[in-house]
Amino acid sequence: MEQAIQIDDPEVARQLFGVQDRNLRQLREAFGVRLAARGQTVHIAGEQPQVRQALEALERLQRIAGEQGRVLPSEVDLIIDAVRRGLAQPKTEQIDIQLTDRVIQPRTTGQADYIRAMRQYDLVLCIGPAGTGKTYLAVAMALSSLRSGRIKKIILARPAVEAGERLGFLPGDMQAKVNPYLRPLYDALHDMLPFGQIRRYVENDLIEVIPLAFMRGRTLNDSFVILDEAQNTTVKQMKMVLTRPGPKSKMIVTGDITQIDLPPEETSGLVHAEGVLRGIEGLGVAWLSERDIVRHRLVQDIVQAYERSERRDAR
Repeated sequence: MEQAIQIDDPEVARQLFGVQDRNLRQLREAFGVRLAARGQTVHIAGEQPQVRQALEALERLQRIAGEQGRVLPSEVDLIIDAVRRGLAQPKTEQIDIQLTDRVIQPRTTGQADYIRAMRQYDLVLCIGPAGTGKTYLAVAMALSSLRSGRIKKIILARPAVEAGERLGFLPGDMQAKVNPYLRPLYDALHDMLPFGQIRRYVENDLIEVIPLAFMRGRTLNDSFVILDEAQNTTVKQMKMVLTRPGPKSKMIVTGDITQIDLPPEETSGLVHAEGVLRGIEGLGVAWLSERDIVRHRLVQDIVQAYERSERRDAR
């Protein structure tokens, strides 16, 4: 099957094709088609389903180029993912963390909804499986708020709950023992900021990465608070942390309720909070699913396989 799309505006064509036709090469590899530009016309050839997908992706990207005057690499990824999954074109929501030309954007419709919730509400519960960007997008939003002056401090917290391993057997003092639990939060920071910038923020107390227990008794004013792995909080711990924010603060609570490491008799604070807080004004809840996983393709397949197994076991 062969199809062609004509781009009337030369500037739209330039943005659509990308530097040295980078975007076209990405589409060619993603959909397994023969794709070439002659002037301002793009020709696509291959098997009918793949050609139709490539054509749809091109048309969506053409609209973005026409409306926004540019096409970012992240938007190409977003459109390819949406077309493959048969999703409607998500509205792009940029998170500009004001670092050179670095822009963080959602790659799925669910992620776009999550970003809108973080912008709209002072308290957001985000629930979804591993790899959906729950923590990453929250950290990006926090950095954007800090660098724009909307808040004065970022606090990143996690419960130090053992996932099948014994914390007491780890070497070192208490700080050395809890650091492995906080590593994913540091990973997100290092992906967005240079090491020296992070160190200065930490030394100046603009960023604080702490175990959940260290938040007891505090009042957090002008802060952006992220509680990660919240499925491993108890009900009492969740109540404690939710009552910490002071004026001009925002809190994002993230977790995966399919990976609870608490003892069987202990109720997850995140599961409990989602139920008892439902309907409170100013609270947003964002649900992400396996369709929002943006890690390696295998991660989505793994999550789906475990879900099928759990459904069979529940029968």
